[in-house]
Amino acid sequence: MKAIVYRQHGGPDVLSLEERPIPTPGPGEVRVRIHLSGVNPTDWKARTVSTLGRTADDQGQVPHQDGAGTIDAVGAGVPTDRIGERVWIWEAAWQRANGTAQEYVVLPQAQAVALPDHASFELGASLGIPALTAHRCLTVADDGPRRLAPGALAGRTVLVAGGAGAVGNAAIQLSRWAGATVVTTVSSPHKATLARAAGAHHVVNYRTDDAASAIRELAPGGVDLIVEVAPAVNAALNHQVAAPHATIAFFADTGGDTLNLPVHPFLFANLRWQGVLVYTLPEAAKANAVAAVTAAVADGALHVGDDAGLPLHRFPLEKAGDAQAAVQHNIVGKVLVEVATG
Repeated sequence: MKAIVYRQHGGPDVLSLEERPIPTPGPGEVRVRIHLSGVNPTDWKARTVSTLGRTADDQGQVPHQDGAGTIDAVGAGVPTDRIGERVWIWEAAWQRANGTAQEYVVLPQAQAVALPDHASFELGASLGIPALTAHRCLTVADDGPRRLAPGALAGRTVLVAGGAGAVGNAAIQLSRWAGATVVTTVSSPHKATLARAAGAHHVVNYRTDDAASAIRELAPGGVDLIVEVAPAVNAALNHQVAAPHATIAFFADTGGDTLNLPVHPFLFANLRWQGVLVYTLPEAAKANAVAAVTAAVADGALHVGDDAGLPLHRFPLEKAGDAQAAVQHNIVGKVLVEVATG
């Protein structure tokens, strides 16, 4: 089978296309024939330096956490009726040598989740890290739900920073599914169009608008929950628009890795800042996220493509380096690597 592999850290040039034996699933495992591999920022970051997951070695690392495909073999203890099942995959390469940038991957059966017939492989490969991250951000408040469902966020206002990004897009769609009012910030008219397509009720262009005033006008009592991609940049804004007892959940360090907090506004409003890294979530939180995302897909609440505010960019397997570079250079939308050839 064809696989993308790297054995040392560095730029896209360390990735090579290799032929490998087709793996055999062990007890509790399934083998998935990959159709599409989803690319996330942590994929190129893990390739660049060993801060996430395994260290590249002689065995080689096949990258990419997310993907979608069809189960074609199962190991002992796995029901044989799973063979032929369409699935979406999460965390394939987390602390493992084999991600989804290859024609077949073997992994624990829980990490290959059934994908309904009405859901495309494009959607399946776009779930994983972005959707699970968004779910965690939306469920960390002390008085909030631990698992999203229709109505779980009814009566709450959610602010999504960067609504045109993959996590932002998932956060908007999941918030709408759960009944929240969604406000999002963007940096351009094009991104505003994408955020509206995702389902945001209100869109604020922070480059042309007074963002704090605009958000306060939309939510006079403040926003209850903030999904934040740039905490260092947006700390002051978040404190200006947060309702008392609000939670600010941040999942990236866009714009800076040092967070300076104004103590008195933070203290008197009883605000909570919560870091979110999906790989190291408590198992219960991860299980809730997988279950909720699965339910949202079944309900038809999650979509991808231009009409859903998440343009798709496809690359062939041999161009996986270009795919990772596109993500590294902040292409707007979701990058997918086409793996299946027939």
